[in-house]
Amino acid sequence: MTRSLHADLAKRYFLEDLPGATQLGARLNGILLKIDAGEQVTALQRQFLATTGLHALNALATGTISLSELQEGAEKEQAARIEEASAKALKDAAELAERTEARAAAVKATFAAMANDPALRRKREAKELRQRFGVGYIESQDYPRAMALLRQVANGQRLKVDDLAWLKTEADYCWTDELQRAWHALEAAALTKAWESSGDTWNAVNASGHWRKAGEPERALRLTDAALAKVGSNPKLRSALATTRGGAMRDLRRLDEAKALASEAHQLTSSDYRPCTLLGAVYIELGDLPAGHEWYAKAESLGAPRQAIDHELRGLLMRSSIQEQQRIREFLLRQDPERFSWLRRWPGKVPTATHSKSAQTLNSKDHTALAEAGRHDHCSR
Repeated sequence: MTRSLHADLAKRYFLEDLPGATQLGARLNGILLKIDAGEQVTALQRQFLATTGLHALNALATGTISLSELQEGAEKEQAARIEEASAKALKDAAELAERTEARAAAVKATFAAMANDPALRRKREAKELRQRFGVGYIESQDYPRAMALLRQVANGQRLKVDDLAWLKTEADYCWTDELQRAWHALEAAALTKAWESSGDTWNAVNASGHWRKAGEPERALRLTDAALAKVGSNPKLRSALATTRGGAMRDLRRLDEAKALASEAHQLTSSDYRPCTLLGAVYIELGDLPAGHEWYAKAESLGAPRQAIDHELRGLLMRSSIQEQQRIREFLLRQDPERFSWLRRWPGKVPTATHSKSAQTLNSKDHTALAEAGRHDHCSR
């Protein structure tokens, strides 16, 4: 007998709501087959029908009623079963929802307890702070001081000179790009405020440099625009403002404006190497390699640190296309193979100075120099 025939059999006896009526091999299905074939059912089978609540079918099996009389009783029994099953399903769903809600409440309470636990809260906050500033593992001996400084920067508080020196030397692995940008932003804001209150243009010059390093050259442009309008004819100040403003233009890829500002700065202070380094970078980025090399050479002759020029060249190369990198590299090596010998290894890992735990900390004189750096040297242009 096919599945459809079993289904028809169950429907004929008003039992299609019971899986056992259509499942071949099931006890109820076997009883149905015997009844439908006119065979006698056993006493045990009749007892099964009675205990299952199939009284109409049991009466039919015992001959108490006929098949035509089965319908009324069997339909009532089926309707009662369906109603009972529906009520049970609703009850089960309600109980499941209640258990789910209870579990969710328990989980929520657990997390609330964890959130209120001082030790766990400190760990979570410390993790979030390290993630914010891109700081990974911190050595145990450095942890208290490093975390205190991260919190200080996160709260918008400037770092003391000795703390800054410690970060740059003893804990330089914590001095990440993200932390540096945040620190530069704090310094920029403080120096901008100092310039606005005191009118000291050197504060504006150095604030501009910090805004650039904080990744906000537009703020450097607004600041230097306002400062230039107030500075008067002092050539050194105007040169410093033009140089840092030109650097911000370069950051924004406004190279022609950067070149004009650097040229103006050089005319104002021809013995200052800083406008020359800016002109060197701008000319190379504009594709005029001979002019760029000439300006870099002039900057070095005026006192620009060779290491600083090479650092800037590396940054310039990394921002250039592969083809342009090769062109610049080959040109500079032709000009001075010994001076630019490091370019033979380009691209490659560039050796940098590292600071171990055994490195000497800066002395008080060095700290003071860091605090005052840039006031009259405006190296942050």
